[in-house]
This record gives sequence, C-alpha cells and structure tokens, in this order.
Amino acid sequence: MYIGIDVGGTNLKAGLVDENGKILAAERMPLGEFQGEGALANSLVDLAEAILQSSGTDLKDIRHVGIGIPGAVAGGDVLYTCNIPMRNVPLAELFQRRLDVPVLLENDANCAAVGEWICGAGRGAKDFVIITLGTGVGGGLILNGKLYTGGGIVGEVGHMVIEKNGEPCNCGRRGCWEAYASATGLIRMTKETMNEHPNSKLWAVTLENGGVDGRAAFQAAEREDAPAKALCKKYVEYLGAGVTNLVNILQPEILAVGGGIAGAPEALLMEPLRDLVARECYPRHAGKLPKIIPAELGNDAGIIGAALLHRAV
Repeated sequence: MYIGIDVGGTNLKAGLVDENGKILAAERMPLGEFQGEGALANSLVDLAEAILQSSGTDLKDIRHVGIGIPGAVAGGDVLYTCNIPMRNVPLAELFQRRLDVPVLLENDANCAAVGEWICGAGRGAKDFVIITLGTGVGGGLILNGKLYTGGGIVGEVGHMVIEKNGEPCNCGRRGCWEAYASATGLIRMTKETMNEHPNSKLWAVTLENGGVDGRAAFQAAEREDAPAKALCKKYVEYLGAGVTNLVNILQPEILAVGGGIAGAPEALLMEPLRDLVARECYPRHAGKLPKIIPAELGNDAGIIGAALLHRAV
C-alpha cells in the first residue's frame, strides 16, 4: 500500500491507496498560515501518521509516501513554489527525520496527471495532458507513456503569457495564463463585471453563495444573465488560448480539464472550449483533434497520482 499526500492552496489531503488506485482511508487538515518548511514537513508527517492510525495500518506495510507540491521539484527537493514561500527546501529529508519511509516528491499537477492517466480520464492514452484550474493553473504531461519531468521545472503551463503586459502574476511576469484561466483569475473578472453591472444577477448569486467564487459566473449565466454570459464567453476564450497552445505544441490524444471550474455546465464551458480549439489549433489541418474532456477523479486525482508515482517513471 501507499500514502498519497496532496498539498493544496488551503488544505493538506492524504489517502491510503492500494495498487489499483483505490483510496482505502483519507484524512485532511487546513494548511493554515505558512510557518516555515520545518512546520510544513511536520504537518505532512502528522497527516501520514493520522492515516496509519485511522486505518490500523503498520508503517512497514507502506511502500512509500508520495507528496504532490504546487511548484517545481527535483528529487526530494522543492526548488521553488509560487504560492507557498519555499525555495531549495529538502522536503523529503525533513519528512524522513520523523518518519522512516521512502518519500517520492512531485509537482501536484504531475501527480494529478498520473492519477487520471492510470485511473481516470487519461486511461489508455500514450500522450495525455491535464490542466488543473484552481488557485493557479497547473499542468501535467504524460508523453510516450511516461510522466515527463525534464529537469524538474516543466509543465508550468500556467506561466506562459497569453496577454502581453497583462495582469500581474505571482511568478513575477505579467499576462500569464494563470492570471486569467485560474479560479483566482475568474473571481477577479467576476468582481470587475459586478462593479460594471450593478443590476447583474451575479450579485444575487454571490449573496446566495456567501461571496464571490469560481461558480458565480456560470450560475448567473444559467439564469440568462447577459453580463455573466459575456463573462463566461470571455473566460473560455482565455482558457482556450492556452489549451490551443498546448495542443499545437504537444498534440496529445486526450487533454483533460480538472479543478472545480471543470464542473461548470457543459454548454457553458467544455462545448465552447472544444469548438474554439477545433477552430484554431494547428493539428486541425491534418484532421487530428485531441479529445478534450473533464477530468474524472476530482479532488482524489492528486492523492492517487502521488501514491502511484512509481508506475509513471
């Protein structure tokens, strides 16, 4: 058995996973304010120990612990994270100081790619790409049946510029895809739309939701709100710009879209996204279009992929 841990923007999630990708037990805890790499390592160990205790599993039955980190990693080190202040941190070593078990460290979107490739939307594909739409935009690449990691800083698809001199990004550039296609970017654009249209149904939706979130634009658009429908169209255009770039460069068999936004109504998100890519991507000239579908595993993808990293390297 394996333990997979997914380090998210707000929560740490872990699961006890078998060789078939089935989650046998799960635990989670809030990430909280970052208190340093040592404190983070201790939280990860606490989470792993909670899994062992709640499932009645002995540490000797764990082949390894896989950890997905939202940033660049190489070996057991975190090279850099954009949304958590870490640089050149030997996280695997810090973890093993308390818990003597092999540790595999990987980018969180890469873990999601492995999970979806083995157990979800990418099953059977030789070349598979996943993008994850959350606090940022992550990407994971399965190329020729293997996870592509390069030198540890690859798949950072959210940081290609799609709007020159556009919105500032946490990475230090301006106009990154992440600044427009992430849930964070959509929330920013939703607030801008609400300020421009005080009579929009976006106001009622956000009141019902208890605040502005990544669902509001699509919920208001379903109520035939014109500003919200225009916002969704604009968002899909930004999303499609990056997806088309990926299709042109990699020509995957399957491209999956994950994250909470991927659960938006098909007619407002996936259908116009497919139409845009089919209309603009270069492989269309050869009659080769990828299958563009929602990811299947939801929040479990990163946990399963982290646990089963050994099957993709």
